[in-house]
Amino acid sequence: MNLLVLKENGVGTASQAQGYIDRLMTQAAKVNGWATASGKYVTSRTAAEGYLHDVHPSYGFISLGAFLGLRARHKLEVIGKIEVAQSGGRQYHLISGKHTGLAECKGKTLATNHSDDSRFIDKVVSGGSYQLADFELVVTRRPLQTIKKVISGDAECALIDEAQLEAMKRMDDAKEIKAIWASKELPPMVAVAFPDTAAADVKSFKASLGKICAGDGAVACKEAGIESMTAATTKDYASVIKAYDQ
Repeated sequence: MNLLVLKENGVGTASQAQGYIDRLMTQAAKVNGWATASGKYVTSRTAAEGYLHDVHPSYGFISLGAFLGLRARHKLEVIGKIEVAQSGGRQYHLISGKHTGLAECKGKTLATNHSDDSRFIDKVVSGGSYQLADFELVVTRRPLQTIKKVISGDAECALIDEAQLEAMKRMDDAKEIKAIWASKELPPMVAVAFPDTAAADVKSFKASLGKICAGDGAVACKEAGIESMTAATTKDYASVIKAYDQ
């Protein structure tokens, strides 16, 4: 049994996380009675597409934005939701040291490492209150680099998530930077089944999600940064799917 873990904008590298995913898959195999199970951790949709093409996994644990972007093309079926510790991606914030509100940031420089899928930001994160095109975009690749662009004055505002906001609060040189806008809280990471997976197997795995992190599995889940997994359906993500697709 193969599983894809796609966590965009995660802290650390894929190689660092892979060992934790291996132990998580050992626990998943034990709970489900699988002979073997393998998981692949990636941090980009490009890497995910390569794994999907080569391996054809049965299941995936996927960041919300990536799920929305890949859902239609790969016919992803929602089977669960995954609460992840310090994951980021649940709530987004505009920060600035100069301005006090969203309107003041429009037309100004905006640093962000969340611009790869502008549709996700424009349709889901902003709630219709802005688009990335409303700003002079300063694209960054690392979470802390985004904040440092505001500190240095290279950008007047920045779009970050809640994990970055918590990191910013611990930075001595960011004391004058404030959060000036916040999105609604978004749904958590998504557990999905791929279309070639047998319906009976999907039903069984979905029912097992709540058991994987219980008992002996608590340590493996904690190492992988997972707080809990529970069964879910498309209805749990209906509002963000509708916003993304409209």
